[in-house]
Amino acid sequence: MSMYDTDRQQFIKTLQLYFGGHVAKHRANVNNLLDNNVALAEHPDIIETIEKELDHMADYEDKLNVLEKYFVNGSKENEKELLND
Repeated sequence: MSMYDTDRQQFIKTLQLYFGGHVAKHRANVNNLLDNNVALAEHPDIIETIEKELDHMADYEDKLNVLEKYFVNGSKENEKELLND
């Protein structure tokens, strides 16, 4: 295994943790908003607030899925597929 492979794997792992951490953070926010009556009082438009949190979750989930699809799981096959498109 070359130094390049080790660095690549470390970057990929770091990105997975970073994106996954953001998903978990925004999920916790939604759970808090749904379960905490005090949080409801602090946000007059609770639906809009939850929607914004879900948007953040979707964004980071998409990034995580793209990272795993194109750079973790079968990245060589996906590179060939992209070149053929």
